[in-house]
Amino acid sequence: MEINFLAIADSVITGLIYLLLSFALFLVGKKVYQLLHKNIRIDHELVEKDNLAFAFANVGYYAGLLIAISSVYEGDDIAHIVDSIISILIYGSLSIVLLNCSIFISDKVLLRKFSVEKEIVEDQNVGTGVIEGAVCIANGLIIHGVLADNQDSFINILILWALAQVALLVVGWVYNLITPYDIHDYIEKDNVAVGIGFAGALVAIANLIRFGAQIDADSWIVVGENMLLETGIGLLMLPLVRFLTDKILLPGRKLTDELINQEKPNNGAGMVEAFAYIGGSMLICISFL
Repeated sequence: MEINFLAIADSVITGLIYLLLSFALFLVGKKVYQLLHKNIRIDHELVEKDNLAFAFANVGYYAGLLIAISSVYEGDDIAHIVDSIISILIYGSLSIVLLNCSIFISDKVLLRKFSVEKEIVEDQNVGTGVIEGAVCIANGLIIHGVLADNQDSFINILILWALAQVALLVVGWVYNLITPYDIHDYIEKDNVAVGIGFAGALVAIANLIRFGAQIDADSWIVVGENMLLETGIGLLMLPLVRFLTDKILLPGRKLTDELINQEKPNNGAGMVEAFAYIGGSMLICISFL
């Protein structure tokens, strides 16, 4: 078998260029995040304060950014690298803007009952940090789906992104309805288990929205309909998965009791709930392929 060293070198060089470009975008994303959160000293929170809550939020932001910009990477060879770089810079920059706008919307609307920044920075509330990280990852998935097949129209991208934001806010409202407790109250009380469960629900529904956005369609209207359909399926999934979690994943136990009705909330139970939501969303996506 003949080895094509030129092809291998081409692939390695292209990969290195993309890697360096990714780090550049991450640096830009970090600077943008810092500009929008002037009261937060990132390095101080991570290194000097060992703030786990901020670490979850910050790592979630970078993960969301990675997921978002990965939609614009293409497998072209070195001959087309200039066009790829231009595309990555344009849509990578757009991803940074949309991701930070998404975080602002979620903080002011989805988590409006308390100050997210205060909970993470001053109180070091890990539950809030987990949710903030999940919000970033969820929106990274959404942006990935919206950008993947709509790079010929900025207007379509913005319309679909805005539609997805509304869908995600509705999910937060519905999730609070199906739980026998106010999630915002318990999150503010530093209940990490409740935060983990809610985070799983957000990521799960965002995954479904991403899937709906990437289904082949002739127009953005059909894409939007697919996104709403997947969101609707996800909303029906939430109470069902919560019921099955009680009966199958936590036999002999009540999820609500594990999360809020004991002296020390069971973070493991919150992780099981989050896994169930995310696993359910993955199974739905697979079944529709």
